[in-house]
Amino acid sequence: MTLIKEIDYGTPASPSEKSVRLTIDGKQIDVPEGTSVMRASMEAGIQVPKLCATDMVDAFGSCRLCLVEIEGRNGTPASCTTPVSEGMVVHTQTGRLKDIRRGVMELYISDHPLDCLTCAANGDCELQDMAGAVGLRDVRYGYEGENHVQARHNGEANPKYMPKDESNPYFTYDPSKCIVCSRCVRACEEVQGTFALTIEGRGFESRVSPGMHESFMNSECVSCGACVQACPTATLQEKSVIEIGQPEHSVVTTCAYCGVGCSFKAEMRGEEVVRMVPWKDGKANRGHSCVKGRFAWGYATHQDRILNPMVREKITDPWREVSWDEAFAHVAKEFRRIQFQYGKGAIGGITSSRCTNEETFLVQKLVRAGFGNNNVDTCARVCHSPTGYGLGKAFGTSAGTQDFDSVEHTDVVILIGANPTDGHPVFASRLKKRLRAGAKLIVIDPRRIDLVRSAHVEASHHLPLRPGTNVAVLTALAHVIVTEGLFDEAFIRERCDWSEFEDWAGFVAEPAHSPEATESLTGVPAEELRGAARLYARGGNGAIYYGLGVTEHSQGSTTVMAIANLAMATGNIGRPGVGVNPLRGQNNVQGACDMGSFPHELPGYRHISGSEVRDVFETLWGVELNPEPGLRIPNMLDAAVDGTFRGIYIQGEDILQSDPDTKHVQAGLAAMECVVVHDLFLNETANYAHVFLPGSTFLEKDGTFTNAERRINRVRRVMSPKNGMADWEVTLKLAQAMGLDWKYSHPSEIMDEIAATTPSFANVTYQLLEEKGSVQWPCNEAKPDGTPVMHLDGFVRGKGKFIRTEYVATDERTGPRFPLLLTTGRILSQYNVGAQTRRTENVAWHAEDRLEIHPHDAEQRGIREGDLVKLASRSGETALRATITERVAPGVVYTTFHHPGTQANVITTDFTDWATNCPEYKVTAVQVSPSNGPTSWQQDYEAQATQSRRIAREDALEPAE
Repeated sequence: MTLIKEIDYGTPASPSEKSVRLTIDGKQIDVPEGTSVMRASMEAGIQVPKLCATDMVDAFGSCRLCLVEIEGRNGTPASCTTPVSEGMVVHTQTGRLKDIRRGVMELYISDHPLDCLTCAANGDCELQDMAGAVGLRDVRYGYEGENHVQARHNGEANPKYMPKDESNPYFTYDPSKCIVCSRCVRACEEVQGTFALTIEGRGFESRVSPGMHESFMNSECVSCGACVQACPTATLQEKSVIEIGQPEHSVVTTCAYCGVGCSFKAEMRGEEVVRMVPWKDGKANRGHSCVKGRFAWGYATHQDRILNPMVREKITDPWREVSWDEAFAHVAKEFRRIQFQYGKGAIGGITSSRCTNEETFLVQKLVRAGFGNNNVDTCARVCHSPTGYGLGKAFGTSAGTQDFDSVEHTDVVILIGANPTDGHPVFASRLKKRLRAGAKLIVIDPRRIDLVRSAHVEASHHLPLRPGTNVAVLTALAHVIVTEGLFDEAFIRERCDWSEFEDWAGFVAEPAHSPEATESLTGVPAEELRGAARLYARGGNGAIYYGLGVTEHSQGSTTVMAIANLAMATGNIGRPGVGVNPLRGQNNVQGACDMGSFPHELPGYRHISGSEVRDVFETLWGVELNPEPGLRIPNMLDAAVDGTFRGIYIQGEDILQSDPDTKHVQAGLAAMECVVVHDLFLNETANYAHVFLPGSTFLEKDGTFTNAERRINRVRRVMSPKNGMADWEVTLKLAQAMGLDWKYSHPSEIMDEIAATTPSFANVTYQLLEEKGSVQWPCNEAKPDGTPVMHLDGFVRGKGKFIRTEYVATDERTGPRFPLLLTTGRILSQYNVGAQTRRTENVAWHAEDRLEIHPHDAEQRGIREGDLVKLASRSGETALRATITERVAPGVVYTTFHHPGTQANVITTDFTDWATNCPEYKVTAVQVSPSNGPTSWQQDYEAQATQSRRIAREDALEPAE
């Protein structure tokens, strides 16, 4: 294995389709018009020295190393800022250029520490490389006088010296090594879009600064790593590189956090990860990253990981470590006993949105073929199942319509119920870049998220609707579009059912749906809403991006259909820059849905009742499948309380922390006789488990993830599984213990089975993924290289379907006892239930869940910043600290759900979406009051969790009696 080196062409590629021919050092080359001379040289295999240039940011032309001579022109222009022209003749190596470059490099080195042998960047330092490239062998200038290198000079304090900033947990900033190339500043601006860095001072005083004399930790820096990646010296350096040393080999894989699906180069020493570097050829992230994917991989080696299987008879007993064979035999025996005693439907399984497609496919196959029922569900249902239902009804497919590159062609973006700067930060950076280039933004959210107004980005309209009124707002937008004649009649007549459109148009045009009529209900000013509707309909390419603030409602499916209606009515479907785009929460939520994780659907979203579909699987699997849909998670828990459901296999999900109405989840799990948890850590659900099967991280397995844009990305093993087996192997062994004759030697064979049974994956193989890097489904005979943009020539279902979207208020209402509305969400540094990120240095940014409350509501209750408060609903109560902010409107409070000590879902109700049972996380009536400590529920929960996690180490690997 070797260290994969990516080519840095110095400047970004030109999008021009017109070609220009020039000659560089006697070599003719054709490049797109607008290409820089530097990039053209690299394309010709001629490397021009550079320091300030990198192809991740626009040309700057400050370092003066990349000078060239051009026939017919005076002087020595910078190759990075000089565009090519037809017939240009360029010389990159002349005596004059050599002298200039050596002189420039000598000045750089004269104010730089000469500690190369002990520097963490030794062997990976562009300054070092360029000194060799220009032939610098001697430096005439010493450190006499003021400099940035020495702390003291001639015994006196040196005012120019600045100490190293080590405040950030992941990287250091050493000002003495800064050459003021501005690459970090430009990366922060152009790639990340945070504008946290600047060059302060002038001339010799110049230095990079993360703000007004702040440390990196206390600045606006979001620790995405773009500055570290851009730095050509050891000025900005990963602490892991300082501690471990330079990597010696690398493997390209896919991040296991959010649904963006970023590609990373895992740089290794042996089996130790040195750093994760965003892969420039990754089509989802294009070489960018966020704090989680870039730095928060330490959980893979955290001491809390459970590496041996464990069993216990009762949940009050301590855990006992056993061998893998004993664990599998125990589960198989218990599941057979339960089915014999209670019936075939008394057990089920839950697949994971964090595991690979191949692993998820095997779990649903185990349930259907091994358990003999369809009692399989997934966390995807508790977040985005309304997406599958709503888009399936309107368009005929259950996924987003575009690729992420599409945002570069967008003119107007509607962002509803999503906070991408926190939940999908790499996509947010691409969106912000497009907004800075002139695209307009409409934010529909009860909270004032960062994109409403932040550095160099401001929404044209913010519609701060009351939680639960999504459908009313979207129907009011449609009212304006229809009554003002802003719809695209030609598109509708060609691509949709005109009679259905007429029926829908008549419905939305009713006076009851006007912005003025709905204003008192939604809280959105009528004129603001009318302005947003006109902007979306008239503004050019219009794209809608949405998140869990759309789906996690009692009318989640209705809202998705309302979004589809808007896109079809305005003709914003079927080309780059438009579309309907769900922002998926977890790394493989899309894949979990694709792989048949729902009780009523086989892989590829085909209903289990279809005999022709079942025949495909029955023939391949050699079993008869049950045609009746199985139980969803809430139904499993209900049945457990009723005594008819007694065993469950849960792979990679923590339903006790992530699912709604925590007390109901507790009751259901406590009533079961064999709960099998397959995970990395003793999570909250494991408090009620009887068997624990240790899982493996994404770094320890091969497979694929499918991201929010339907992109199938390879996951590649970079280290051996610390527990001895990848997750797919654990499910395989469990199936074999239950008598199934499964034979897989590699996940590629599972993908072959997926392709053979699932039409949208028909052409997908590991070989194709190696050749293409990634593909987007559908990938089949008709689209052998995948489908970046859906519905180009027509909808999958034929004609697009307009559907009436009647607003029906949730049964959850505020009142005198519970006058506030609680909504929930995520924060940048943490991920989902926090099982991974809480075991990294990311806790430095978010050590606890906080309750955001408006100053007016806080003052009424005598609450001050940082006070401990009790948050109570009709379902339960918990205590957490308050943050007073105007991000939320009066009457609305907000919190995250990353920390089990808070257990925010003990507050949420059991109301769900009418079509899919997706929980209504986003609307809960609550009261907030001062508190003097944890609630009794929190104390009882902590006591139970502490008792449940005891491990009898002295019994390790002893045979069971």
